[in-house]
Amino acid sequence: MTVTVPNPLPSAARVLRRNFSDTAVSAVRTFGRAVRIAEEAVLGAVTDLVRGRLHWREAIVQGWWLVTVTAIPAILMAIPFGVIVSVQVGNLIRTLGADSLLGATGGLGVIKQGAPLATGFLLGGAGAAAIAADLGARTIREEIDALTTMGISPIHRLVIPRIIAMLVVAPLLNVLIIFVGVLAGYTVAVGGQNVTPGSYWTTFGSFTTLADVWISLVKAMIFGFLVVVIACQRGLEAKGGPRGVTDAVNAAVVLSVVSIVLVNLVITQITAMFLPTRLA
Repeated sequence: MTVTVPNPLPSAARVLRRNFSDTAVSAVRTFGRAVRIAEEAVLGAVTDLVRGRLHWREAIVQGWWLVTVTAIPAILMAIPFGVIVSVQVGNLIRTLGADSLLGATGGLGVIKQGAPLATGFLLGGAGAAAIAADLGARTIREEIDALTTMGISPIHRLVIPRIIAMLVVAPLLNVLIIFVGVLAGYTVAVGGQNVTPGSYWTTFGSFTTLADVWISLVKAMIFGFLVVVIACQRGLEAKGGPRGVTDAVNAAVVLSVVSIVLVNLVITQITAMFLPTRLA
């Protein structure tokens, strides 16, 4: 008679270590695939531009769609953000007796941080979800495989036009948020905090430089590029039917937001070191 000894259950530490290691390896591989797609798309865009083979019509359609789904939410986000910055900063500045500096602090807050972050989050929400859903559905229906079989590169036909559209829409959306946010902050400062229009715009112009605006636009374009690359990568790798498309959309949105926050932290530290705030 043989006695079967049950296999010992793995310890909690071993399970945790294995799951962490699998997650870390999967994250590194996903990052590598996204970098490969970005590299191929950039090189392909340059090649197509030189040869005159860019799919401009697809880029225009995608760009217009991004504008239609993000313009109104951008305005609705910019108004409360400008008001909140003006109220919170105004209360702090009033205790220091420097009411005239409200224009500088409110304007810098909107231009340097609020506008590019709001742009990135909007594109990472609506834009990433739509791109991942579209490409994911095409992948599930085997349209991507059909394009590859016909000798048509999905990167050139689908990814590059979306990257171009995102790089055009992102700075435009950023400018819209800056304009609305600063105007909302000005309205609250003048109407509710007894700041004169002259002092508001004087300090705004004294501390806000053209470099701040350019940095804001560049940040918005970087965020848009991250969003579209992540969304395309997740969409092209969707599998498992409709559930796979849903997973691709969720992953695209989450990864886009996390990437934007991390990259914004790095850019903010770099600009604070090499381009500190100074009088214009």
